Amino acid sequence: MGNDTDKHGKSGWSRRDILRLSMATGLSMSAAGLLLYGGPALAEAPRRGGRLRVAASNSSVADTLDPAKGTNSGDYMRQFMFYSGLTELDDQMHAQPALAESFESPDGRVWHLKLRQGVVFHDGKPFTADDVVYSLLRHKDPATASKAKSLADQFETVVAEGPHDVRIELVSPNVDLPALLGTSHFLIIADGTTDFALANGTGPYRSKSFTPGGSVVGVRNENFWKNGKPYLDEIELIGLTDQAARVNGLLAGDLHMVTTIGPRDIERLRAGGRHEVLETRSGLYTNLILRQDADVVRDPDFVMAMKYLQNRERVRDAILRGYGTLANDHPVPDWHPYYMKDLPQRAYDPDRARFHVERGKLQGKGGDLVCTPNVEGSVDGAQLLQQSARTVGLQLNVRRVPYDGYWSNHWMKHPMSYGSINPRPTLDALFSQFYKSDSPWNESGWQNAQFDELLIQARAELDEGKRKQMYGDMQVLISEQCSVLIPVFISFLDAYDKRVKGLTPNPAGMLMGYRFAEDVWLDA
Repeated sequence: MGNDTDKHGKSGWSRRDILRLSMATGLSMSAAGLLLYGGPALAEAPRRGGRLRVAASNSSVADTLDPAKGTNSGDYMRQFMFYSGLTELDDQMHAQPALAESFESPDGRVWHLKLRQGVVFHDGKPFTADDVVYSLLRHKDPATASKAKSLADQFETVVAEGPHDVRIELVSPNVDLPALLGTSHFLIIADGTTDFALANGTGPYRSKSFTPGGSVVGVRNENFWKNGKPYLDEIELIGLTDQAARVNGLLAGDLHMVTTIGPRDIERLRAGGRHEVLETRSGLYTNLILRQDADVVRDPDFVMAMKYLQNRERVRDAILRGYGTLANDHPVPDWHPYYMKDLPQRAYDPDRARFHVERGKLQGKGGDLVCTPNVEGSVDGAQLLQQSARTVGLQLNVRRVPYDGYWSNHWMKHPMSYGSINPRPTLDALFSQFYKSDSPWNESGWQNAQFDELLIQARAELDEGKRKQMYGDMQVLISEQCSVLIPVFISFLDAYDKRVKGLTPNPAGMLMGYRFAEDVWLDA
């Protein structure tokens, strides 16, 4: 293959480069094997140097370097390139110390954080407690428009008790706080930062250039607080929404890593000996949102009919080709420690769907299923649901819309549209952001006082058995009463050039929980 890591020089990707990949045709390679669900079989000493080119599946003019405003995997990956968090999530989703060397609480409500000393921002400013106070409290200000405001509203006070000591008092206890602080939205920025044209963080790379809807380039931070890391000289992350273009770019050698390949791409990748696939089981799901404030959708019989028309096994086996696990119309996968195993799995049942259609006098009713090709499984899933609906008298139309602007113009804006929810570090975070009655991301507009009360109680519960039962009760409420359809959980499938070393799965998200930048390296 040869070493072409500097093929595009230092100027970044041009629109012509991205267009060329978007129009690329299929390539043929010689037969070889494929490594699934893992990185290199043997540990190798990391090599320093080289330039890595990575393509994410998200790209729009709303791309941001502001952690508070991140909305998709592309945002999360670029932000982890430049910023560090108070904690980090390991491959078991447990919080580990990062910028906070320790985090302690006697009751889950008052937390004391001891900060790491000797850390500096990219501009040379020393990292102190003031940066933590500013970074956390800005989420509470409505003017910030933080995507994590519903989580940050838990902060009653955040105060500096010394240059490297912070006290966080919550409105009510939350034993999951350390895990929440490890997510991308709560990455630490410098006190007073308002300009995000470039990033000024304490992360493994310094931002060299950033074009929303184009690419971001980071160069190694020689003052990174993790000794010896990162390994690469430079990383370029581009947004490339066309899945075929990402695969073609990888096979052609224009890219070293790409996110979100489809199951149909695996056989093609297997045909060459130069690439591998990383499968990560996760809590990622594509869901159909039925808005409870919209005409026929608000009818409980319509909602139940749609749930029984969902052929989950076929979605998993035919659309995802087995790279997923069955879901039960709630967002907790069966491998999660708080999974409610006693809740019966809802099966595909046209007869029961027909019963609800007839009882609700819904024959001939329906509407548009708004979907987009870049939300995995949404178009195929909508077509499958449309076919099933015809057999019971519902009329569903598949309305495909462009991905560009989907999240601002279509998500939650129609009676029926598809969402795509990345894993969250805790069930509290997931439930708070997408199911709590007053959350701006409550996709279906579901209002349930019992759910909200259980959510608050579970945050404070120190007894694991009682806490598990509370989360189980919440899963039952969502599955039986909320108008969101979740058929399967989707494995992350990311592909990479075999010269890229150091990749391992992390269920927090694709490409090592979005944090690949500090760990990967290029073999010569």
